[in-house]
Amino acid sequence: MRRFKRRRSPRRVGSGFALLVVFVGLGLLGYSLWSEVAPMLQVYTDSEESVAPADRNTTMTLAIPKMDLDGIEVRSTPVSDSSALDTGAQHVEGTGFPWEQGTNTYIAGHRIGYPGTDSYLVFYDLDALENGDEVILTDTDGTKYTYSVFTSFTVNPSDYYVTEPVPGKSVVSLQTCTLPDYSQRYVVQAELVDVSGGEMQAQYQYES
Repeated sequence: MRRFKRRRSPRRVGSGFALLVVFVGLGLLGYSLWSEVAPMLQVYTDSEESVAPADRNTTMTLAIPKMDLDGIEVRSTPVSDSSALDTGAQHVEGTGFPWEQGTNTYIAGHRIGYPGTDSYLVFYDLDALENGDEVILTDTDGTKYTYSVFTSFTVNPSDYYVTEPVPGKSVVSLQTCTLPDYSQRYVVQAELVDVSGGEMQAQYQYES
């Protein structure tokens, strides 16, 4: 299996290390990490909940050029299972996939995470994204789904409405915790603007 490599800018590493030192000095590191893996948002579900076919590999990779992220593994797990966060980012099960038109593909990632793992600082710069910035998901068939950021906002952990589909759009939502106390959730949403390569390109062209 091809191994993807994450690029990280010196600014991100330096700022993350400085923040980590502060937390250690204050004796709050343990609390901050616990808060990040505590239950996040509830998930909107109904009778039409999105479920991937049993034979479909739901693992994806994520790239965000503005954040110097490339090839981040995104695994699909229930909202109560945060294990996917330790290997990259978590696609919240039940919120749809990029190959399903009209869905809200909901992805969560750590703000700080654990040093030495792929969770470390994965969404540290999420609030640097601006309207028009690209978010790219690639499925295991090689289809690339390119999204363009159109909004960002802060919500409470119980504001499950942000996992609902956005009328008239196919979107990806990226979530992380707010700093410094992780009490709220910062969400960036991007709209699908292009599908290329792989098996799904022809299907999207046919249905659009």
